[in-house]
Amino acid sequence: MLLKYFYDDALAQASYMVGCQKTGEAAVIDPSRDIDSYVKTAEDQGLRITHALETHIHADYISGSRELAAETGAVIYHSAEGAENGGYQFPDSVKTKAVKDGDRITIGNTWVDVMHTPGHTPEHISFLLTDGANPEKPLGLFTGDFVFVGDVGRPDLLEKAAGVKDTADKGARQMFASLKKVRNLDDYLQIWPGHGAGSSCGKALGAVPTTTVGYEKMMNPALQYDEEEAFVDFLLDGQPEPPTYFGEMKRLNTGIIAPLSDVKRAEELSASVEEIEKKAKEDGVVVYDTRPLQQYKQGSVDGTINVPLSPAFLTWLGWIADYEKDIYIIADEDNQQTIASQLRRIGLDRLRGFYPASVVNEASGLRTYVSKAPEDVNLDDVQPLDVRLDDEYEEEHLPHAEHIKMHELEKAEEKLDQEKPAAVYCLTGIRAATAASILLNQGQEVIHLQGGITAWKNNGRDLVQA
Repeated sequence: MLLKYFYDDALAQASYMVGCQKTGEAAVIDPSRDIDSYVKTAEDQGLRITHALETHIHADYISGSRELAAETGAVIYHSAEGAENGGYQFPDSVKTKAVKDGDRITIGNTWVDVMHTPGHTPEHISFLLTDGANPEKPLGLFTGDFVFVGDVGRPDLLEKAAGVKDTADKGARQMFASLKKVRNLDDYLQIWPGHGAGSSCGKALGAVPTTTVGYEKMMNPALQYDEEEAFVDFLLDGQPEPPTYFGEMKRLNTGIIAPLSDVKRAEELSASVEEIEKKAKEDGVVVYDTRPLQQYKQGSVDGTINVPLSPAFLTWLGWIADYEKDIYIIADEDNQQTIASQLRRIGLDRLRGFYPASVVNEASGLRTYVSKAPEDVNLDDVQPLDVRLDDEYEEEHLPHAEHIKMHELEKAEEKLDQEKPAAVYCLTGIRAATAASILLNQGQEVIHLQGGITAWKNNGRDLVQA
């Protein structure tokens, strides 16, 4: 048997390949949309991908199951549980098989047994793997977004991201019942989760890639509760605000997302600054400038939005993305392929083209803004603007700060004091760079607070704390 682990750092997302080397069949569990690594691994191992297994309808990335079905002819195995979640809507041309609790899926001489593990979502299932060479005992459990290292899946995404009312409390109670199944499993069993640290699918995911049932029984806070009410209170408390694009992922991952073979590929464009500015002003179009904020603040095209390339690039772009608009990107040539790949992972398929960053770098007469260190900012002369999430702001913020979250700025122009420059800040400065560009588009005078609230604290400046 072959067991292979894949990890996408941009989304803190794990997927797995199980292969039977005797029969040459392979399955991928919770594949991402970038399937090249799966296809290459299968070819290198002399396998053919015959199965794509889905633990649930994902909220944080586009599933690659349809891509695998189109590329390899794989059958998609998905949950038939939890119809109240909306269910899957794969087109008739896609080979699928709906499975329920207790069903067995064979992959050559290996197999997985389906466990219905609702809580994160009503339809969520996990897969208990047995190696055919040692059929007496299972090897481990693919838990998707059910059990993580040190955490469990959040039950509130349907309500907060997809707008399905009154599902958070119900999901927490379902999770409590599902965790009883884990308590009944043998301690030696491995757990292979669908996410690691940095994912918004839980509140305290560990960075270790795998764990065991026994370790989680001892150390996972969610597995220490015997009373349902106390568990529900614990699980619902402190869950982070879900990114705005999660709702779009829930819709697209029912099976309606088009395969990439149907998506028009973006082309590299050569243009003057005037042409870029014209495009940035068009209805139904957004132009993202991915240059570092140090470059963007020294000169940028009116109407563009700055999302600097960073490890969190895709997450922050997802917060402000408009799936109804065509997308153009200003970026260095070396970064364009990576950016296109990342956008596809969250279904931003309306990427139409790239403009070279050098066009802006060589231009003159562009708009600018300034950055200031905390010691150079007088709060009497500015309007502090906190663009972080609610829980971050409530924990601590600058005195007299206006709170408008980064992804809500475009709809909150009237809240700002136009008589003073906005001293915009976040935790370290990346989100504030995006916010500064949005404010510039609104005609606001902007000061970017260097280092964010972290630098402010390190400088010993006053804060308002909860």
